[in-house]
Amino acid sequence: MSERCKPIVHKALAVVRPQFRLHFAGGIHGLPHWSRVWFHGRALAEAADVDPAVLAWFAFLHDSQRHNDGHDPLHGRRAADFAVRLRKDGVITELEPSAFERLCEAMRLHSDGHTEADAALQACWDADRLDLGRVGIRPHPTRLCTPHAKRGDVIGMAVRMSEGRARSVLTHRSA
Repeated sequence: MSERCKPIVHKALAVVRPQFRLHFAGGIHGLPHWSRVWFHGRALAEAADVDPAVLAWFAFLHDSQRHNDGHDPLHGRRAADFAVRLRKDGVITELEPSAFERLCEAMRLHSDGHTEADAALQACWDADRLDLGRVGIRPHPTRLCTPHAKRGDVIGMAVRMSEGRARSVLTHRSA
């Protein structure tokens, strides 16, 4: 993990965990999902030459305001509003204003199925979509945005990770 992003992950977890309404350590939108989104986000940030700090904040905030694990169409907007509060409170300090705006837009739109946007938004959306295997959906290349995410080997590894069949890879690569 980028040394610059370690403190972001710790800060994000410190502010998200106390207010998270769902099952934090399990469930389909809790910590295991956010960790895999961050795993994918690091690779996508590097491949797309995007600030990994945007991906780190996205990974741990994008589903943090869900009211349930089912249909919750406003959760992305609530996540963006939460990020704005965190920035006002001096928690999110690592992002330039334009990067912060991209983070908020990525969260607002992450579950709307968009594929056209700037590289930062696309990387955020793909990081989340690559973890669809956790709900039995294999990500389809036509619904992904970036060349890296569309690769068959990347999709295959993502599915194995989300199904829990690649724990050794996750442990080794995130250390």
